[in-house]
Amino acid sequence: MSDRKDLLLSLMRDLGLGTEVQSLVGGQLRDGAGDAVVLEDPYAQIELARYADCGAALAAAACDAAAEAQKAWAGGYSAAARGDVMQDIARAVQDHHETLARLEALVAGKPVRDCRVEVAKVAEMFRYYAGWADKLHGEVIPVPSGHLNYTLREPLGVVFQITPWNAPIFTAGWQIAPAIATGNGVVIKPSELTPLTTVALVKIAEDAGLPKGLVNVLCGLGPTTGQAAIEHDAVRKVIFVGSPETGRRVAVAAAQSLKPAVLELGGKSANIVFGDANLKHAALGAQAAIFSGAGQSCVAGSRLLVHQSVHAELTDMIAAGMDGIRLGDPLDEATEVGPISNGRQFAHVTGMIRGARDEGGIVRTRDTTPDTGYFVPPTLLSGLGNHAAAAQTEIFGPVATAIAFADEEEAIAIANDTMFGLAGAVWTSDVGCAHRVSSAVRAGTFWINSYKAIHVSSPFGGSLNSGFGRSSGSDALMEYTSPKSVWLDSGKTPKIAFGYVS
Repeated sequence: MSDRKDLLLSLMRDLGLGTEVQSLVGGQLRDGAGDAVVLEDPYAQIELARYADCGAALAAAACDAAAEAQKAWAGGYSAAARGDVMQDIARAVQDHHETLARLEALVAGKPVRDCRVEVAKVAEMFRYYAGWADKLHGEVIPVPSGHLNYTLREPLGVVFQITPWNAPIFTAGWQIAPAIATGNGVVIKPSELTPLTTVALVKIAEDAGLPKGLVNVLCGLGPTTGQAAIEHDAVRKVIFVGSPETGRRVAVAAAQSLKPAVLELGGKSANIVFGDANLKHAALGAQAAIFSGAGQSCVAGSRLLVHQSVHAELTDMIAAGMDGIRLGDPLDEATEVGPISNGRQFAHVTGMIRGARDEGGIVRTRDTTPDTGYFVPPTLLSGLGNHAAAAQTEIFGPVATAIAFADEEEAIAIANDTMFGLAGAVWTSDVGCAHRVSSAVRAGTFWINSYKAIHVSSPFGGSLNSGFGRSSGSDALMEYTSPKSVWLDSGKTPKIAFGYVS
């Protein structure tokens, strides 16, 4: 498997990263000083590289660099000029499209065909927010006192962002683009398991004209590197994408420093199929909702709620289709589903399947998987109620739990009977039913007769254990700015209600 290590080094050199995994601080690639972190190929199950945890000192240097660069970015560049730089970044990302996609596939274990789509979306993110850079403005408020009162939206300063291993480059672009469009500096810590494409993205951005030090990438661990960044005085807000368990710890750490947070966490989304739906369409949608990306998506349709009249027919269709899904090497053009991204997650997913079987669930899956890699085959569970562990716990793998319902009221009740509130979908030919269900189900994103369509221009986020705040669309601009209210007394006589002059 040495050829995969050689490929990693070749891709890193092509992207200007050298041959070592390093943080990018103040425009320079820097070694960490902490414990060793291993990057493992989830397909070949070999060590690809290892590096030292960034550590507190380098995290502090990154925050200082971002604070210094942010002053020039917000004060020395016009809003239009910031947009021009971001357009250049978008073009540069497209120029490195294939190299970035292959690096992402190798390290994260995602099919390269999916990685190409995600890299293209990152370029689109920078284009979208480039267009917003000179269009973010306040308003004039007709206050009754006769003052001229107007508002400004000002950048926060430095924001600290933590992104996950399931979509490293996608979530990096998702967070960085709106932050810098609004004039902020950024310190970003990708998952220690998948840091390389985030470093590469920022290196490409700097080569395209982004001021060095404006965005800094920390390769390291949460309890050391992440905690140090959260506590740094320059950081004004914390953005976290990941599991609810880690999100709670991040939110507490931010609150202890009196810093607000945006949390984009997990889900246990209900994919609801009524008896009048186009079942072939719904079956294909259900497969894409849970099996694509090996189910490692926060919006995955992991609870398949099916009307009792078509439950057996639809689940049979989905189970029959599982055998046709191509599992394999993420670098293979034919692969549709790759391995679970890391050994710890693989153990969690397989443990949840065993637990469902022990709880009396019926487990339907394919018989064969590739000989190597952390593969979990597409799996459909049935015979369990909505209070079963598999129906309440985020599995984050290619595993759907099918549950029958009798009518619209019960479907909505089951859909909302969870501590998550991120996404959901309904499949029906009844327009009225579609709108009633989409209104009644607790979710930040909801699809009708489709699944997983998202775009940078539309707000994304959830509630309860799915987090709070919004991380895309124009709503994200509000998360990265604060309003300032300015009052001008324009009258001939000052409107002072109380005071004295000695």
